[in-house]
Amino acid sequence: MTFKLNQTLEKDSLMVCDLSLSQVRLINDCQYPWFILVPRKSGLREIIDLTEDEQALMWKESALLSRCIKTYFAPDKLNLGMLGNMVSQLHVHHIARFKNDVAWPGPVWGKHKMKAYTPEKHDVLINKIKTMLLT
Repeated sequence: MTFKLNQTLEKDSLMVCDLSLSQVRLINDCQYPWFILVPRKSGLREIIDLTEDEQALMWKESALLSRCIKTYFAPDKLNLGMLGNMVSQLHVHHIARFKNDVAWPGPVWGKHKMKAYTPEKHDVLINKIKTMLLT
């Protein structure tokens, strides 16, 4: 079965790059530096749907993305989450949080309407994170 990204994830995010297992995407909301990691395998809903080796690789990729986010943004807190209530396709949120962000200290979901990045801003951000991930 070929990998197909959920329509909501595709609509709400921008491609950054592919890692060994997962696709890295930037959520198109300039209020938070927010990335998702989506394993490129069809039919996944839960982390346990991956093999043990794939689970280990996914967490390795998550740690790599987390280090890049912490290095580039220096957030007050890095939030990771797997909810799946609205979008059941397995994906892991990586959100850089700051004490002055619009939703602090609460969760980001459903708090404020998304505000898209300008093309210039998301291009710079995507290129920087992509370079950090792939070097």
